[in-house]
Amino acid sequence: MYRQGDVLIVPVEESAVPPRAAELAVRPRDARGRMVLALGEVTGHAHAVVGPGELRREAGPFGAGWLRLPEGGRVVHEEHAAIPLPKGWYRVVRQREYVPGAVRVVAD
Repeated sequence: MYRQGDVLIVPVEESAVPPRAAELAVRPRDARGRMVLALGEVTGHAHAVVGPGELRREAGPFGAGWLRLPEGGRVVHEEHAAIPLPKGWYRVVRQREYVPGAVRVVAD
């Protein structure tokens, strides 16, 4: 498993990727060519992956992301060290927190 800030990246075997992931739209890359996993609401910085591949995300604020890296890649962020990722499939999860009466995605 890999973690950068409020983003958890879990390697999964290709056979464990749910069939519905293939039906999700591929998320567009940002202006810098990165696959953005999470955008910091406060700073505008992004947890992003550089390298060939694709990111698909389930709907809703708690929807999982499915990242495919055919050649590997790197997770980058303006305030964290880069994390190299080997080639393969990953499930991307945003950290959540409980506040009285609700659960919300952690704001970076």
